[in-house]
Amino acid sequence: MDSKINSIISEYENILSLLSSPEIYSDHKKSTELNTQLEDLKEQYNIAKKISSLRQELTEAKDLLNSTKDTEETEFYQNIITTNSSLLTNHLKSLETIISKSKEIPNPAIIEIRAGTGGEESNLFAQDLLRMYMGYFSILGWQANILSANESALGGIKEVIVEVLEMRSYSKLKFESGVHRVQRIPKTETSGRIHTSAVSVVVYPQAKEQDIEVNQADIEVYTYRSSGPGGQSVNTTDSAIRITHKPSGITVTCQDSKSQLKNKEKALSILRGKLYDLKLQESNSAISEIRKSSIKSGDRSDKIRTYNFPQDRVTDHRIGKSWHGLPNILSGNIDQIVTDVNAQLTLPK
Repeated sequence: MDSKINSIISEYENILSLLSSPEIYSDHKKSTELNTQLEDLKEQYNIAKKISSLRQELTEAKDLLNSTKDTEETEFYQNIITTNSSLLTNHLKSLETIISKSKEIPNPAIIEIRAGTGGEESNLFAQDLLRMYMGYFSILGWQANILSANESALGGIKEVIVEVLEMRSYSKLKFESGVHRVQRIPKTETSGRIHTSAVSVVVYPQAKEQDIEVNQADIEVYTYRSSGPGGQSVNTTDSAIRITHKPSGITVTCQDSKSQLKNKEKALSILRGKLYDLKLQESNSAISEIRKSSIKSGDRSDKIRTYNFPQDRVTDHRIGKSWHGLPNILSGNIDQIVTDVNAQLTLPK
């Protein structure tokens, strides 16, 4: 933290110095960028300066305490040390919180839910998770739209992509990424055996055009007829879209709309989000670790969370905490879970 405090002070004062130079003053674009950076750092800088000042006062008070033999002076310096030590602790905690919040990405979110191991039961649980998240968004008053869905023959979901339009929803939902495991007796099970299945969830930020540029020369666009559960054709026109981004190898599809143009717009939005997520991973190792935990094949052993129906319990294995009341949770009441996970996983390392 010491190096971070020094870095904040140095960066802020360096920007101040740059803003006073004639070259920057005459460059409107550059001065605007620097002023924005300055405003973003202002709160951190003010607290960092207070911490630096308190540390200096503590050092001086301790030196004076060690050099005096006077009873009143001893008591005076001890009081200063006690008070300033308490203030220093509070300011350090405040700075950690502000730094953590400054790393938040203020974008809306895109969520992918994909069935993994477990056959049709996995597809049905993917449908349950979709209902859970859509219920959660409704409780929060957030608008969410299904961009693309691939249903299974028995009413489950093989894959679904949802956009959440609320600003900062990505920062709140990002730790939902990972493998979600379910333990229950499937509806199709006649012998009453408990089955274990898994579904993978990936959350990434929705990107605007200014966040990430997609070069048209880098993509290949294919059209085909959309299909329904079991693969049967549901459209007589080539309205479904598949876009492949050649440099990254990312492929996205969209067949949710009867309009080819709307499907292409949605597919490009999904692609842009995936590319933006890659860009963020390159600059943020924490995001990279989150993503690594969620892009597995859906293997049950890679689980971050287990939904245990016989015991009416949900357990998040990353923080070692459980919650009870599965029907209530699967109806969308997951804010306590999301809040608890965020609080634990965003603690400074």
